[in-house]
Order: sequence, then structure tokens, then C-alpha cells
Amino acid sequence: MKKRNRTRPAQSLQERLTRFTQSARAAANNLPVGAERHALLQKARDGEAAAAMERLLSSPGPQGPK
Repeated sequence: MKKRNRTRPAQSLQERLTRFTQSARAAANNLPVGAERHALLQKARDGEAAAAMERLLSSPGPQGPK
């Protein structure tokens, strides 16, 4: 069986999502009002939502009594 070549990303998911949302917003700011700008802004909002979910899921959460 062939072994998969697995590599880990150099940056964390949180960093990659932040960079993606910043670049999408920057690109949208350079476009005139229209469908393409709206789509980029929607992608930026989706990226922010994904970052918030990732923070929530990776947090330690409430600790039980000791």
C-alpha cells in the first residue's frame, strides 16, 4: 500500500482564517459596489464565523469540580 505524504500547515488554523478574512476584505474594498464585492464580503464574514467556532471548539471549556 502506498504511504500518504502528510504535511502539517506552517500556521495554525486561526492564523490562516484571520489572514484569509483580511485579504478578502482588502480585495472587496478595492472593488466597486456589486455582486463580486458582495461575494467577497460574504466570504470574509464566513471566515470570521469559522474563526469564532474554532476558538470556541478549541477552548478548554468549563472545568468540573476537583
